[in-house]
Amino acid sequence: MTEHKGACCSSPSAISYWFAASLIAWGVLSLVGIYWHPLHASSAPTILFAMAIGCVANWLRNRTFHCGITGPLFFIAAVVFLMSDMTLIHVNSLLVWPFVLIGVGIAFLLEWRYTRVSAS
Repeated sequence: MTEHKGACCSSPSAISYWFAASLIAWGVLSLVGIYWHPLHASSAPTILFAMAIGCVANWLRNRTFHCGITGPLFFIAAVVFLMSDMTLIHVNSLLVWPFVLIGVGIAFLLEWRYTRVSAS
């Protein structure tokens, strides 16, 4: 029988795992970006996709609470930026970044609140 592991909080090992997974994903996406310019190494879609992949990996391994929120947020923002770079839609990046930053902040606040409540 499999054990159900609930969501938990960030730890140094979880953050290191997220960073390593994100760095590997960024490297692979950057190699793709050599041949397909919208995913070049320093583009917002590449970085956000890598961060989303890191969050998915971290969620699957460590069940880090905020990664359950920030992973989809990074993925949606990456898709928006990619579509904008491909000129399928026109989006002002100054309107997208505040949503990403506020979403990340809310995710960490919820994690902090969730872990305080579940600890008591």
